[in-house]
Amino acid sequence: MANQTADVVILGGAVMGSSVACHLAQRDDFSGRIIVVEADPSYEICASARSAASIRQQFSSAINIEISLYGIKYLQGIGAQLAVDSDRPVIDLHEGGYLFLATPDKQHILQENHRLQQQLGADIGYYDVDGLVAKFPWLNTSDLAAGCHGLTGEGWFDGYGLMQAFRKKARSLGVDYLSGKAAIDQETGGNWSVRLPDGATVSTPCVVNCAGASGGTDLCRQAGIEVPIVPKKRCVFTFECRDDLANFPLLIDPTGTYVRPEGTGYICGSAPPADQDPDATDFDVDYGLFEEHIWPVLANRVPAFEAIKPGAAWAGTYDMNLFDHNAFLGGVAGVDGFYMALGFSGHGLQQSPAVGRGLSELIAAGSYQTLDLTPLAFDRLAADRPIVEKNVV
Repeated sequence: MANQTADVVILGGAVMGSSVACHLAQRDDFSGRIIVVEADPSYEICASARSAASIRQQFSSAINIEISLYGIKYLQGIGAQLAVDSDRPVIDLHEGGYLFLATPDKQHILQENHRLQQQLGADIGYYDVDGLVAKFPWLNTSDLAAGCHGLTGEGWFDGYGLMQAFRKKARSLGVDYLSGKAAIDQETGGNWSVRLPDGATVSTPCVVNCAGASGGTDLCRQAGIEVPIVPKKRCVFTFECRDDLANFPLLIDPTGTYVRPEGTGYICGSAPPADQDPDATDFDVDYGLFEEHIWPVLANRVPAFEAIKPGAAWAGTYDMNLFDHNAFLGGVAGVDGFYMALGFSGHGLQQSPAVGRGLSELIAAGSYQTLDLTPLAFDRLAADRPIVEKNVV
């Protein structure tokens, strides 16, 4: 059994933990030892590996828009940002844009969101029904009033590739990765003791909890903190369509059902009804969701999808923040040396560059230096100050 010390221990080594580790190791003002502990070193079931992997600026809250504006710039330059020697990572970023559609009763929300997005510098186009028909002739607009399409800066990418790029860069900068499900407690004097299943321990003044819904919630409890974060199952379905539908974006139907291109076909999904959305306990695919809800919705919205060939499907988990569907970031009042990045509710991949940068600033410099992420601080829970995000998908 080995007893070690580290300046920072990050619990959870998927995209969020590896982004924090990478950004911290890249800082000129930080030279301490960083250890990342990952319970599933195969990354087979982590959210990063099973996500539909996309990025958008079409949020209704300023902080989420700003996080993604930075995120897209980071992804566009990832080859230089995360190169290791001559090896430049490729994540196949495709800026096809999101297309949010609105029925007449929700048109005012789309307009309000669009104004804020434009004010902050997002490149989003607003279209009435005639504009939608002209741009997307394959679209059924009979019940629509308007739509917004990301002209640049929105799209989809290889989420697993992004995670591995952060991880490889972090390791090249001296970050150590350990395997095992960690447990924590505070030592006399204030340091944290991180215990691994083999009996090894790491003593550190700084713990960063990036362990997702199940593991992260357990670690918070061990630190004396209760967080309203639970794992929710989300299924992704693939299909082929014989018709060529030009310029197909990541389409968000007014019902919340989404579809986007993937290779020569498409992937799609939707949150199940709230009364049919228990906490996730397995990775079994709910094929009834596709047959009874998703396919009928898509066939109505895109008539060419009435005749499709279903393909493979898989399930993953969201670490869902039941308070307001936004992440808890940063330190916790009264719990020294404990930081969290939890509850991303499906937005973790796209937010990982800005969050990794922000937490590295908080740890190394004591405050946010670039984008102020304090609106996402954990203290908003006790203050009952939710971030109202109208574009929850």
